[in-house]
Amino acid sequence: MIKCVPEQMNQEEEEPLSKYQKIEELSQKLSGLSDEKDKLFTEADERAEKRNKLNEDFKKLRDEISKLKNERDDANEKVKWLKQRRSELKTKIHEKIEELKTLNQEAKTLMKKEPSRDYEALQKEFEDLEWRIQTTTLSMEEEKELVERVKQTELQLSVFRKLEKVDKKVLQLRAELKALDNEGKQCHEGLTGIAQKSQELHQKMLTKVEESKKIKAEADSLHKAFVQAKEKLKPVQDEMTVTEIQIKQLKGEIREEEVKGKKQSEDAVRDKLEQQARAKMKRGEKLTWEEFQIVAEKGMGEQDQS
Repeated sequence: MIKCVPEQMNQEEEEPLSKYQKIEELSQKLSGLSDEKDKLFTEADERAEKRNKLNEDFKKLRDEISKLKNERDDANEKVKWLKQRRSELKTKIHEKIEELKTLNQEAKTLMKKEPSRDYEALQKEFEDLEWRIQTTTLSMEEEKELVERVKQTELQLSVFRKLEKVDKKVLQLRAELKALDNEGKQCHEGLTGIAQKSQELHQKMLTKVEESKKIKAEADSLHKAFVQAKEKLKPVQDEMTVTEIQIKQLKGEIREEEVKGKKQSEDAVRDKLEQQARAKMKRGEKLTWEEFQIVAEKGMGEQDQS
């Protein structure tokens, strides 16, 4: 095995060493770039995580706002219906009051015509007259007189019947008025309570809306920061790629120089051995196998060139 001669390497040591130093400098630069890349990745991930959390919070708030809006709208619909119902009740109450006034006036008019005798006495007289007409033989004059009395009695009884009918209607109207008034009070109480609930829901919804706006603005700001961090990554990664290529190129050049230096050293050793072998041949000394091979190969090479 032919060994390299160190003396022949000394002339070429300066250039490889400067490249080794350059590789070291580039490696340190690459390490710094890698740290910067990791830092930017961490910042981007942290911002993305916070942004995603805020977006989840925003989505929850948006769902809560939608629910509150639906509840408020339902309450407003109930308020609208109760107001309409209350208005209808007021109209009905007014109509019933007017009807009651008419009945009271009618009752006053009838009471002016009310007979002096009570209903039972008139009813008995009416029945007695009817019985006499049906069971007694009467002259035409007597029958005509009794029929007239029956008519008068019937007229007086009709006054009592009309009064009774009016009284029943008055009682019925008063009961209806009381029911309508109670329903009106319930409508008013319900309307007041639901209107207050609607206002509370609306205020709560507005608070949630303001909160959601702040969260959305913060999430958008974090997304912008995330994009900026990602944008900063590209030039760092590009510079890392360029640095890695430079290191790879320098290492390739060093390998080429090492191979070239090794070949030069080997050639120098072979030339020296050849000179030693030829000197021995001139002196008639015996050659070693290695010396013989070198001289033989050299001779064949010269023959090929010729």
